[in-house]
Amino acid sequence: MSIDIETARRVAHLARIAVPEDELPALAGEFNAILGFIEQLSEVDVEGVEPMVSVTPQRLKRRQDVVTDGGQQEAILANAPDAREGFFAVPKVVE
Repeated sequence: MSIDIETARRVAHLARIAVPEDELPALAGEFNAILGFIEQLSEVDVEGVEPMVSVTPQRLKRRQDVVTDGGQQEAILANAPDAREGFFAVPKVVE
């Protein structure tokens, strides 16, 4: 697959990235290099290879599964424009 300048322009527009006209050929080249690398990866035979998270075998640290209130109620409510009795106060929406 090859990315031309018009496709690079459209991708930049969709990503809301301002790319000057003179830099579009370089952007298209970078996209083509990325797609070329992906094509190389698809050629690798991974039959029988187990998925892994890391190259070194390790177990994730476990923690107690305990429900808490977070212990930061005052700090969080300090950012609220209107807080009453330990809760966020919001305007009435439904009459």
